[in-house]
Amino acid sequence: MLVFLLRRLIQAGFVLVAISLISFAIQDKLGDPVRQMVGMTTTPEVREQLREELGLNDGFLTQYARFARNALTGDFGTSYYYKEPTIDVILKKLPATFELAFCAILLVILIATPFGIITAINPKHLISRLIILVSSIGLSIPIFIIAIFMVYVFSIQWNLAPSFGRGETIVLFGAWESGLFTKDGLSHLLLPSLSLAIALTPIFVRLIRSEMSEVLQSEYIRFAWSKGLSAPRIYFFHALKNTMLPIITIGGIQAGTLVAYTILTETIFQWPGMGFLFMDAVSRVDTPLISAYLMVVGGMFVVMNTLVDLIYGLVNPTVRLASHGL
Repeated sequence: MLVFLLRRLIQAGFVLVAISLISFAIQDKLGDPVRQMVGMTTTPEVREQLREELGLNDGFLTQYARFARNALTGDFGTSYYYKEPTIDVILKKLPATFELAFCAILLVILIATPFGIITAINPKHLISRLIILVSSIGLSIPIFIIAIFMVYVFSIQWNLAPSFGRGETIVLFGAWESGLFTKDGLSHLLLPSLSLAIALTPIFVRLIRSEMSEVLQSEYIRFAWSKGLSAPRIYFFHALKNTMLPIITIGGIQAGTLVAYTILTETIFQWPGMGFLFMDAVSRVDTPLISAYLMVVGGMFVVMNTLVDLIYGLVNPTVRLASHGL
């Protein structure tokens, strides 16, 4: 396991280097940050002086080498707009995105697990057919359509929940700003988290149904029935437990993808998280903040995938044996 972890860390290093190179390569395509920082009446001489001070006149390799050298010490540059270290700006927005993703994943688990089990146990039942039909429709609807629909119906038409902002928050542990422990914060969290959950739930419903249906046809399940074990024990202890490996894999990938989904969701709901910050940075051509965001998100993907592989090995020992060539 230690060798496997070391190999994954080396791979993670190469992935992060590739992400940083790509993020730097697209900087010149986003526009001129100096134009966004100064007024229309600023003279060309002042603009050129500012470009020189920011190091924008240096070559790509020189700028990248400077960024990589500073990044190794934890310095990802200073935001042009916020005038603060980019990592500090991102960390301020991180709690909002984490809470949104956490609530969305929790809703997915609570909704997809029972629906997937129902459709696997009684595939020909009317309710099962209806669940599959709805999940098929849900797979074809983009997340931004779901979010706009939620705003129109639940906020504008029915006025059941607010459609923008984070609401009232409290500070936990001296730094973590949370809206999970206030009524207003939870009401603001409802629509964006539900939108994300609706977008992800169909994938897991169909995955649980497919894997559990296959497991229910296996020999050891037939043997469990012949021993006279109760239906709940067979379904929830034996069958569901052995469907967890592919669910863990897909779940880890989707948890990382959730960060990308939050960009659209946070923009529509004006949720003050990392996704909304990224779109704001793009509009202002805040290239240090864009690069830092891509590095942080890339790091999240790498960490999540590594954790998934480690959990996979713990759940299924044969994976660990295969990783050592046994």
